[in-house]
Amino acid sequence: MNILKVFKDGILDENPTFKLVLGMCPTLAVTTSATNAIGMGLATTFVLIMSNVIISLIKDLIPSKVRIPAYIVVIATFVTLVQFVMAGFLPALNKSLGIFIPLIVVNCIIMGRAEAFAGKHNVILSFFDGLGMGIGFTLALTLIGGIREILGSNKLFGYLFFPHNYKPMLFFVLSPGGFFTMAILLAFFNWLSMKKKEA
Repeated sequence: MNILKVFKDGILDENPTFKLVLGMCPTLAVTTSATNAIGMGLATTFVLIMSNVIISLIKDLIPSKVRIPAYIVVIATFVTLVQFVMAGFLPALNKSLGIFIPLIVVNCIIMGRAEAFAGKHNVILSFFDGLGMGIGFTLALTLIGGIREILGSNKLFGYLFFPHNYKPMLFFVLSPGGFFTMAILLAFFNWLSMKKKEA
């Protein structure tokens, strides 16, 4: 299997948000700003890479009957590490993301990659799968968060985006705005896929 293809699939062809439609709970909950989106994306990327690598290394040692619990223990270890680092060095971001950092443990993207990829492939491929999926997830979250922050609060990364006379649409930083933004982007990326297949 080609390393470049594995990496590229996670970003484009098998993007966890826009192609596989996984991890919708954190996607819709934390993308009220681009900063929150990047924080969540990077935390998930770290956990994805590290859990993929460790699971790939120990896959032959885990009895099939306890495979899923073993994967959860590995993932929970790295999630705990991420939470401690965030609480220590990025307390504002940690507070903003709240419960969604510990919930990375049960994120279907991470469990899915552990089961479908890391448990069946070598360490190098598993590393690049985690990296590609993590970058794809981070880019998707940042795009959604950026759109919602610009339209909902007239800011991007805390800086004014449009002139002062622009009236932000509060709708976009509320839950319905997350669903609406996600729906428009899913429709757009599906349309792009259809055009690509037709070409």
